[in-house]
Amino acid sequence: MNMVTILRVVVASIAVAGSLTATQALAQVQIPSEWILCANEDRAYPPDIVADGCSAVIGAANRSPRERAVAYTNRGLAYRATGERARAVADYDAAIKLDPTYAPAYNNRATVYGEARDFDRAIADYDEAIRLDPENAAVLTNRGDTYRDKGDLDRAIVDYDAAIKNNPRYAAAFTNRGNAYRQKGDLDRAAADYGAAIEADPTNAVAYNNRGAAYRIKGDDEKALLYYSEAIRLDPKYALAFNNRGSVRRDQGDLDLAVADFNEAIKLNPRFAAAIANRGDVYRDKGEFAQAVKDYDAAIQINPRNFLTWNNRGFVYLKLGDLAQSISDYDTALRLNPRFAPSLYGRGLAKQKHGDEAGAEDLAAATAIRPDVAEEFTKFGIE
Repeated sequence: MNMVTILRVVVASIAVAGSLTATQALAQVQIPSEWILCANEDRAYPPDIVADGCSAVIGAANRSPRERAVAYTNRGLAYRATGERARAVADYDAAIKLDPTYAPAYNNRATVYGEARDFDRAIADYDEAIRLDPENAAVLTNRGDTYRDKGDLDRAIVDYDAAIKNNPRYAAAFTNRGNAYRQKGDLDRAAADYGAAIEADPTNAVAYNNRGAAYRIKGDDEKALLYYSEAIRLDPKYALAFNNRGSVRRDQGDLDLAVADFNEAIKLNPRFAAAIANRGDVYRDKGEFAQAVKDYDAAIQINPRNFLTWNNRGFVYLKLGDLAQSISDYDTALRLNPRFAPSLYGRGLAKQKHGDEAGAEDLAAATAIRPDVAEEFTKFGIE
């Protein structure tokens, strides 16, 4: 993958918001219908119905503190599923007040804090959940994810190690530890962890996708293609795997197959900016510049902070001769990443073609960062 046409390869994490269910709290007891709705063990009911069932349990006069804590926790999960984070936190608060020993309420509140990037509060809640339930591999994995999101990869790996020690067959811990090793640049250990996740759960599409990503980064596109394809076979609605397989097919020159994969990724997730931008790159390579610009426009609208998309749209405008727009796009790309050599070089060429002698400064700066950067433009007939 060259620097101008770099593709967006995506790995995924597995997060578990583990909670005891209402049916567990009422073992050996005839389960009323509201408990069935609130527990939603088979995920048969939508969040609003689950919330109604839990509300009925909470409002009943004959429930123990633990039973009501379970109901508040499950209703919090329902509110989180509908994006009502404040109501979810309020329910977790109520659950903890009713039963301060109920670990899932701390775990699930931590999950909401983590989603809001309030990492310190999330870790504090995970700490308490682990103190109450030290053998719970899911909670240890979730705390590891928070440390990883906070940028402390070594501390994250400690939690993943503990989760795996407690449950050597817990695929999510292997998958997420593999992600941490990948971020540290240790691709061999990442691939090994993804392999262990697959062994623990042969139906784990995320692990197949991520192992494909590890091979992709190592330059083994054939193995990457195999793993992405297997992820798709296991989960035909897995947009990430379609995007990643499309990136391999593009680099292999199978442009029509690449477009088909990106189309499927976008169909599954219409706001998947990386897949839209990747499809734009393929249209650019096919010489279908208008379609490429259309995709870049859409990707930028969704994610305006991706410097690669601005860079690549600037490149297309340079190719089309729209120099003012090209310079504007390169300006934005360089505000986001001031040392990206292709953006400096492209802007330098656009300035020179526009009659601005200052373009020479950009060309010199780009060449100083990356001496061979000009080759990325001459191969497209731009000099």
